[in-house]
Amino acid sequence: MTSESSPCADTGLLDPGREAAGGACETGDAAYLRALLDAEAALTRAQAALGLAPADAAAVVTAAADPARFDLRSLAARAAGGGNPVIPLAADLTAAVGAEYGPYVHRGATSQDIMDTATMLVAVRALGPVLAGLGRAERALGRLAAGHRDTVLPGRTLTQHAVPTTFGLKAAGWRALVLDARDRLTRVRGSLPVQLGGAAGTLAAFQAYGAPDPAALTERYARELGLAAPVLPWHTLRTPIADLAGCLAFTAGALGKLAVDVLTLSRTETGEVSEDGGGSSAMPHKANPVRATLLASAARRAPQLAATLYGCLAAEDERPAGAWHAEWEPLRDLLRLVGGAAGHAAELTEGLRVHPDAMRHNLARTRGLIVSERLTALLTPVLGRARAKELLTELARRAHAEDRPLRELLGEQPELAGLDLDEATDPARYTGFAGPLTDRALERR
Repeated sequence: MTSESSPCADTGLLDPGREAAGGACETGDAAYLRALLDAEAALTRAQAALGLAPADAAAVVTAAADPARFDLRSLAARAAGGGNPVIPLAADLTAAVGAEYGPYVHRGATSQDIMDTATMLVAVRALGPVLAGLGRAERALGRLAAGHRDTVLPGRTLTQHAVPTTFGLKAAGWRALVLDARDRLTRVRGSLPVQLGGAAGTLAAFQAYGAPDPAALTERYARELGLAAPVLPWHTLRTPIADLAGCLAFTAGALGKLAVDVLTLSRTETGEVSEDGGGSSAMPHKANPVRATLLASAARRAPQLAATLYGCLAAEDERPAGAWHAEWEPLRDLLRLVGGAAGHAAELTEGLRVHPDAMRHNLARTRGLIVSERLTALLTPVLGRARAKELLTELARRAHAEDRPLRELLGEQPELAGLDLDEATDPARYTGFAGPLTDRALERR
C-alpha cells in the first residue's frame, strides 16, 4: 500500500479547496520539518555571528539540517513523549551533527522557541501564495469593474429589489475587500517575529553562554530567518498568533462576501452571472458554481478556527499547559483554508461571466417600480408630497394587479403630462454616483 493510500494518509479528500492556491505544500508536515530545522540552524548561526559558537559549528549544523535526513513518521511517533516534535528533532539533529559540534545544537533554547519560530516561518511562506491569489483576484475584479462601470442591474436589500445599481460598483466593492485583505495580510506577514526566550522567557541560558545583551542575539536570529525581532519573548504573549488569526479569518470572510453574491446572482431564476465550469454527477444540464461554493464554505469555517486561536491568548504562567499546544492544528487549518480560498477566488474572478441581458430582464420584473424612489422625488414638487405618495402607491398596486408597466400607468395621468416619463422611469438614469464611486475605488492600488 502506498503512503498516499494508507489508512492514516491525509490527501485532502474532504477538503477540495486547499490545493487551489498552490501553497498547500507550505503547510504540510514536511514544511514544518523544514521550518523547524531552519529555526535550529539559524539559532546556531546567530550565536556564531556573535562569537558565542564556533563558525564551523554554524556551517556543520546548517549542513546537517537537511529535511531529507530525518524520518517524519519517527518524529511524529516520538513527539507524544514530550508533547511536541522539537524534543526528538533536537536529539536527532544533535546526533547528525556529531560529537564535536553537537553541543551547539539547540543551545540555550527551549522547545517553544523553535516551535513558535518555525510556525512563523511556515506562516510567512504560506502567505506568499495567498497574496499571489489575492493579487490575481484584484486584477480580475478591476477589469470587471471598469468594463461594467455602467452596466445596470437591480440593487437588492433584504432579498428584494431596492433601487438600480451597476455591476461595476458591485465588482469594485468586491475588489475593495480583496485589497483590504491583502493590506492586512501584508502588514501582519511583515511583523511575524522569531521567538527566543529560553526556559522561562528570561534568556538566562544565553546570558550564561556569554550573550552580551537580550536584543543582540534576538535581532541576529531574526535577521538569519527574515523575521521580525520582538521586544519581548512571547511564550505567553500571543499577539502574533492572534493578529495572524484575525487577518486570515477576515480574508476568508471578505472572499465569502464575493462568493455569496456570485451564488445569489447565478441562481437559475436570476442568471446575472455564471462561473466558468462546474457540473453535477446526476444532472447533465447543471453548471454548478463550485468555486463560489468552496469560498462560502471557507468563510463559514474560518471564524471557528480563529476563535480557538483567540481562546489561546489566555495562557498561564511563563509556559502554558495546553493553550500553546491547542494552536498548532487550527492555525495550520486556517492557513490551508485561506490558501485554498485565495486560489479559488482568483480562478472564479478570472473566469466569471457577466450577463447584462439578464440584468436588464430582471430590472423589468417589478414593472418599473424599481425607480419608485426617484419618482417620489420627481413628483413631490409637482403634486405635493401627500398626493405623490398616494398616486404612486395606487399605481404600484395596479401595476401588480393589472400586470402593466408603471410607465404606461403614469402616462395615463393628466397631471403628469409635462414630465419626460421615459427618462424618469429608465433604471439606467437612476444609478446615483455609481459610476464615479467605481472610478474612485479603482484609483486604489
